[in-house]
Amino acid sequence: MAEPERRTLTVGQGAAAREIAVLHRAGEGPCVVWLGGFRSDMTATKASAIDAWGARTGRAVLRIDYAGHGASSGRFEDGTIGSWLEDALAAIEAFAEPAPVLVGSSMGGWMALLAARRMARPPSALVLIAPAVDFTEDLMWARFSDEVRREILETGRWMRPSEYAPGPYPITRALIEEGRRHLLLGGPIRVGAPVRILQGMCDPDVPWEHAMRLVELLADDDVVVTLVKDGDHRLSRDEDIGRLIAAVDGAGAGA
Repeated sequence: MAEPERRTLTVGQGAAAREIAVLHRAGEGPCVVWLGGFRSDMTATKASAIDAWGARTGRAVLRIDYAGHGASSGRFEDGTIGSWLEDALAAIEAFAEPAPVLVGSSMGGWMALLAARRMARPPSALVLIAPAVDFTEDLMWARFSDEVRREILETGRWMRPSEYAPGPYPITRALIEEGRRHLLLGGPIRVGAPVRILQGMCDPDVPWEHAMRLVELLADDDVVVTLVKDGDHRLSRDEDIGRLIAAVDGAGAGA
């Protein structure tokens, strides 16, 4: 299997400039764009599975590392929802054809919805895995104790323990406060394209009820939800990957 091309692009100016790394596989059809999750990267299991599918089928695939993630430059703790959205939009404009298929996992689901609103043309489709829409507010700030909130407000950050990494990671005041500029769950959301959602019902990070709130607000779009009764947040088992590939292949990617 041929390797995808490694590319970089500069996003931002002056002190805010950063080098964003992508993996681009040339191919036919609407480009399938992988938007990863919070602290994930473009070589993770689901992203690599999408690329392998693209290699088998001759489809174009673009994978992106936001600043402070994976192979891109910058510090993770300097990032915000808005700056990572800027990274994603710049990479999509530079390397994806018009009307791509946006595939977003966890935070990437929020990114996909935000990107769709900013693109000149609607995407061909969205495929969202455990979409963590508005997570900085609803799944972080609203759940934090008064003590944690106080630490974030007074010191600018809190080191959050992680089940997915050997050490804690920073949740910054800037992440929380800037995230409020991008909240979507307060009113109707219109994508103008089919939306396919995969959601585990045993997900401790993004409860399935949170995904259903999103579905209710996508009233004008063609939305199909697959609830995986024993599925966790990652949805990276072989059977979960099979569901993901089927969703990508069937929701505009085969057009």
